[in-house]
Amino acid sequence: MTLTDEKHGAARRKDVRRVVVSSYLGSTIEFYDFILYATASSVVFGPVFFTNLSPGVALIASYATFAIGYLSRPLGGILFGHFGDRIGRKRMLILSMTIMGVASFLVGLVPAIPTWGALMLIVLRAAQGIAVGGEWGGAALMSLEHADGRNRGLAAAFANAGGPTGALLGTVALSLAALLPKEDFLSWGWRIPFLLSVVLLVIGLFVRARVSESPLFEQALAQREAQRTEKSRMPLVRILRRPKNLLLAGLVVTGGFVIQALFSTFGVNYAAAHGVSESMGLSAFAISQFLAIFAILGAAWLSDRIGRRPVMRFGLIGMIVLAYPAFLLIGSGNAVLVVTGFVLSLSLCQSLTFGPMAAFVSEQFGTGARYTGASLGYQIGSLLGAGFTPVIVASLAAAAGGSPGYVIGYLVAMCVVSLVTLAFVAETKDNDLGRA
Repeated sequence: MTLTDEKHGAARRKDVRRVVVSSYLGSTIEFYDFILYATASSVVFGPVFFTNLSPGVALIASYATFAIGYLSRPLGGILFGHFGDRIGRKRMLILSMTIMGVASFLVGLVPAIPTWGALMLIVLRAAQGIAVGGEWGGAALMSLEHADGRNRGLAAAFANAGGPTGALLGTVALSLAALLPKEDFLSWGWRIPFLLSVVLLVIGLFVRARVSESPLFEQALAQREAQRTEKSRMPLVRILRRPKNLLLAGLVVTGGFVIQALFSTFGVNYAAAHGVSESMGLSAFAISQFLAIFAILGAAWLSDRIGRRPVMRFGLIGMIVLAYPAFLLIGSGNAVLVVTGFVLSLSLCQSLTFGPMAAFVSEQFGTGARYTGASLGYQIGSLLGAGFTPVIVASLAAAAGGSPGYVIGYLVAMCVVSLVTLAFVAETKDNDLGRA
């Protein structure tokens, strides 16, 4: 190897590291904002914005505003995916981060007026959903398309590892605010974590502006310029002409999203209602998210060696087996057991499904439509698995008089759906990413 080759290799490795860090930080910021809203919908928005409703109905109404973000995520995937496949991944990622940061900052300024405040929340939540719909696909693709084949699952997983990192930061911030007297917390304390998102936004934009465009995208763009006929075919049309991969990928990842949404909202509320403080419930969730950062990366590394499907299968089967014991632990009223329940569910089972997810979904599609396909596949799973889960489980728990039996049944059923669907999807870790 010549000195020039060594310098080129060193420069490429540095570029890959910068892209991976950018994807990780960007995803962290996006999910700090997104999960912060999810947690706040569980403990804050009901008593603040739905004071004219009973506590149970107020919680369901609060979760309904949370669902708006998931309903708008596929729209974000389509919009950002289209332009990301046409003009580049990097520009879209800068735009998605900006929208998310500004929307979250504005949530912290929404006045506590029952009707108008709730409407403002809905609009801002929809903006958050559109931003996340565009963020994840671009962040995963940038890392995946810069990395070499042997480690591309691990590289792409940093976009997913940003999820629990952001959730950890958001939950810690809200937990600290929750230490205030309850009246102060509900009056103004909950707003502080949302307002702080502007600081994260500035840091994220600085890092993201320095990364290079995806080399596979640039190669696909050059090929498209040479073949003008390809320009007339929109990425979305290319995906929908053969929707099998899109639908299967979306159903496979649904179970992981159910685990995430159920325990980050209903799980925290359930723990607080069964003997531990609200702050302790949030802290248990935060601990599980800290451990999930490393578990997701470990699961992704393992998937680069033995395949995406076996690792995801282990996670889904694990959650099916542990669903009932996990709720016994979370509802025990003992702080150590509550933490254990969250760790088993999120740090272990969900991480095994999330670790390979970024690569698994992205590898289903060719470069020319990968941003659109990956974003839509991921967002279909998030909508089915997370968007409606808080409302569904709150309603099931209300119908069962607070008993978690129906909720556990729903969790197990959704994991079974993903597990069965996984059997119909081929292994993807050795797929050629260079295909158009």
